[in-house]
Amino acid sequence: MGFFKKQLINVIDWQDTNSQDMVYRFPCEGNEIKNGAQLTVRASQVAIFVNEGIITDIFNEGRYQLTTANLPVMTKLLSWKYDFNSPFKAEVYFVNTRQFTNLKWGTSNPIMKRDTEFGMVRIRAFGNYSIKINDAAIFLKEIFGTLPSYSTKDIQDHIKTIVVSSFSDFIAETKMPILDIATMYDEIGKGTAEKVREHLNQIGLTTTSVIVENISLPEEVEKAIDKRSSMAAIGDLNAYAKFQAADSIKDAANNPSGTAGVGIGLGAGIGFGKMMGEVMNQSTNEAKIICPNCGKENASSAKFCAECGQLLHPTKVKCIKCGKEIPSGTKFCPECGAAQVLRDKECPKCHAKIPENAKFCPNCGETLK
Repeated sequence: MGFFKKQLINVIDWQDTNSQDMVYRFPCEGNEIKNGAQLTVRASQVAIFVNEGIITDIFNEGRYQLTTANLPVMTKLLSWKYDFNSPFKAEVYFVNTRQFTNLKWGTSNPIMKRDTEFGMVRIRAFGNYSIKINDAAIFLKEIFGTLPSYSTKDIQDHIKTIVVSSFSDFIAETKMPILDIATMYDEIGKGTAEKVREHLNQIGLTTTSVIVENISLPEEVEKAIDKRSSMAAIGDLNAYAKFQAADSIKDAANNPSGTAGVGIGLGAGIGFGKMMGEVMNQSTNEAKIICPNCGKENASSAKFCAECGQLLHPTKVKCIKCGKEIPSGTKFCPECGAAQVLRDKECPKCHAKIPENAKFCPNCGETLK
């Protein structure tokens, strides 16, 4: 009788000591669960009873005294006739339903992305994600099986592959520009999590978050972006070239290298002076405007010719005859030759002044030839 008493289990529970354990099988092999045994299911746990490979009963958190009232399915399967007075055997699995956080993911190989500005670009990314078991029975059937224990290390590589694949799909579908990716990490993480959730629901898991820590570009693309930023910061390239030339001349003049250094500095000064002169000449040539009256060269910002006083930027008017746009003040239209200043003439009847092209006298109505 002492031997049989030792084989009877009175207390069934699991104290989770490892933060990565997802499922734990209670060690009751060869032991029988006693009638009235105590089952303790702690917070964020689920206890599953399995008899001959069939899930019979599932217990959520709480404390239970195992009787036929607690185990109706198992009682029906075993057809106990003695009011559950006899011990019984069953496998008991504890499933951890809390969140498993800070699991790492990353692209082992670059992902190809089509960008409107840079063409085909290879990107890499990494971050972390969180998962939890949302259906203990499905997870036990599809993933865990009958192992003694199961942890996040056993499934992490599989989920990492799903996260990377979902990330690639989301990036391709959204078609966001490369330059805008750095401002949309949160949106990318949420979109990736939605896609990951669709895959994990099939095995009883779900993801609570996917966090993108960094998305990196190839070195040549980063250099191109840096150059574009530098050009935007410089603004006026002519002014920048003048400043660089003047700064270089100052450095050459302050070079304390003895007689040889003086010669080198002098040569450098002459070279930089020539370069600065070319820059100035180029800037000056680009800023010239020719006077239409006397042919004198003037600065593009001048309003009147410094030689003859001609208006350099005349306003446009339309020819009174053909309608072509001509500079204001033009006496004859270069297109049709019509005079732009009308001379007055007299009416043969009332001698009133009338325009040259008038057909009737505005004073007496006489028909004019």
